[in-house]
Amino acid sequence: MSNALYRLSTANQYDVAVRNISQRQSALSGLQENLTSGKRVVRASDDPVAAAQAERALTRLSRNETDLRALDVQRNTMMLAESALGAAGDAMQEFRQLVVSAGNGAYTQTERDAIVQQLVGLRDQILGYANRTDANGLPLFQALGSAQSPFTGTAASVSFLGLPGQHASGNTQIAKVLDGDAAWMSVPTGNGVFEVARSTANTGNVWADVGQITNPSAVFASTTSYTVDFFTESDGTASFSITPAPNTPGANLVAHSLTPGRYAYKSPTDIGFDGMSFKITGAPIAGDSFDVKPSQPSNVFAVLENAIGAIRDARNPDGSTNSGSLTHGIARGLNEIDSAMNRLQASRGLAGDLLNRADRIEGDLDTRAVQLEDDRSRAEDLDMIKGISDFQNQQTGYEAALKSYASVQKLSLFNFIS
Repeated sequence: MSNALYRLSTANQYDVAVRNISQRQSALSGLQENLTSGKRVVRASDDPVAAAQAERALTRLSRNETDLRALDVQRNTMMLAESALGAAGDAMQEFRQLVVSAGNGAYTQTERDAIVQQLVGLRDQILGYANRTDANGLPLFQALGSAQSPFTGTAASVSFLGLPGQHASGNTQIAKVLDGDAAWMSVPTGNGVFEVARSTANTGNVWADVGQITNPSAVFASTTSYTVDFFTESDGTASFSITPAPNTPGANLVAHSLTPGRYAYKSPTDIGFDGMSFKITGAPIAGDSFDVKPSQPSNVFAVLENAIGAIRDARNPDGSTNSGSLTHGIARGLNEIDSAMNRLQASRGLAGDLLNRADRIEGDLDTRAVQLEDDRSRAEDLDMIKGISDFQNQQTGYEAALKSYASVQKLSLFNFIS
């Protein structure tokens, strides 16, 4: 053990004690600030690395919150679009029921005209659904961009002014509008492959069904339009011809052959050729005809207008109902209405899928927010149990330093000189 003696001046002893007290006071003040703020890193100088990590987490949290707000707007708009399609589907179903009722043979044309008025109201209502807007006045079916009202024109000739196409969805967003062209403007005529159109000049009570496909490869290989013309033979029986001559006449057509290019007609007659088959029923008059042509693109509004026209105009010059025209128009109208409803249902299904996608994205963003908040908390938040323990220890040390200084500063040689 060393016997060396060190001489410390009283002033130096006081300076060291005061400096230690100041350090403990500063540390105690820092711990108090940590406790009151709940943060381990109050300023960047406390821990530069942790401060940078917390700042990155806060930036990503802010971006995540922005994505959530944008997603909420997109979802609300898509809900409006889905609701509009649902309302349009209900109106289309009501329209279809009225068209069916118009075919009642017991109805007079006056009663059918009353049905026509109801159909016109439903048609205008459906057009209103197509032009419905969101809370900001933007069309729900504007596709990739359109005017304020994407569907304009008269009932018989509605045009889509937008740019067809569907906005893509991402990892943090969904499309907030639907492709109006796909929903409302892409309805095939006839049965979707070909249509049998009754000539407007027909005077006989004769009609055709929408037809069916018997050989898909033969139908798709042919883009020719055909005309079925009716004649009266010398014995008074009806016959018909097909122009141009079919490439592959069906067995039922061959069985009715009278002369090359002329076939016997007896109601109803199944006519099959080139992979197509349709039935003609009723009593044709010489000069009546039907056009058989590839299906053409139409739209929901034209389909509705054609059905209305078939019911409104199904009358002979003497005012009596032309049952052939009415039956043909209703049969074709119902088939095309079903096709139009399928298009609307497909678009509604897309809207539902986007809404489900929005729910999944929201779940992912909420999970990410929790993870980012956890990263931020680990970087800068204070462990309160440890913080309180450190504060109490520091407080105890500070009190001890004050007491020891108070005792030592009273010690002086002059206090013992008498």
